[in-house]
Amino acid sequence: MIMAANAAPLAGASRGTGAPPVFVARGLTKSYGSGDATVYALRDLDLEIQQGEFVVLLGPSGSGKSTLLNILGGLDVPSAGRAAWRDHELTGVDEAALTAYRRDHVGFVFQFYNLIPSLTARENVELVAEIARSPMPPEEALALVGLSHRLDHFPAQLSGGEQQRVAVARAIVKRPDALLCDEPTGALDVETGKLVLSAIARANREVGATTIIITHNAAIAGMADRVLRMGGGRIVSIERNPHRLAPEDLVW
Repeated sequence: MIMAANAAPLAGASRGTGAPPVFVARGLTKSYGSGDATVYALRDLDLEIQQGEFVVLLGPSGSGKSTLLNILGGLDVPSAGRAAWRDHELTGVDEAALTAYRRDHVGFVFQFYNLIPSLTARENVELVAEIARSPMPPEEALALVGLSHRLDHFPAQLSGGEQQRVAVARAIVKRPDALLCDEPTGALDVETGKLVLSAIARANREVGATTIIITHNAAIAGMADRVLRMGGGRIVSIERNPHRLAPEDLVW
């Protein structure tokens, strides 16, 4: 694996705890097709992520970012290699085990909000709270993302940034161990994007969720503990930020 000159070792704990990593991937490969028509989304990828770490995955379209996130989130399975979250194997298990893992441990935020139009912000968040093991009150989750004043508004009455913050609240209401975000600011303007990133950073800090954001936007890298750059289905460099920037201090 190629690494930047100042890159952290892959197995290193970003926060210096010495604790075992919560996410581990070894030899992770994802391919489609066969023979000369084989296309690789991931190629023999190794990765470790620590408890509570904030990681940004950067790379162009087709570099494997979304495929990696989907495997770590239990939404997809690799063609070869191993992935695990703590003592939960994410490879070689059945769909029931992956469903339980997603339900109990992972919150997802995607580029598009996928809110139910006929439900209020509170009710959209309640849907997840009702199936979680020990959720926070939906009102608390919405307060964490700065929407206490919009609890009873429907998606059509909310701006794009507010809808995305409802999506963040929906993801964190279950108190997830991992918060996985796929281009969460991709459809937003700069200032609105910063509000959404502030909500995600607050969830990382106050809920303690290990957080991974994938993005094309290199400016977002400044708020991470570590920045992993991907290309051709591999991690091509790993950089550690000596100081994390607040979302409002990002420039893009």
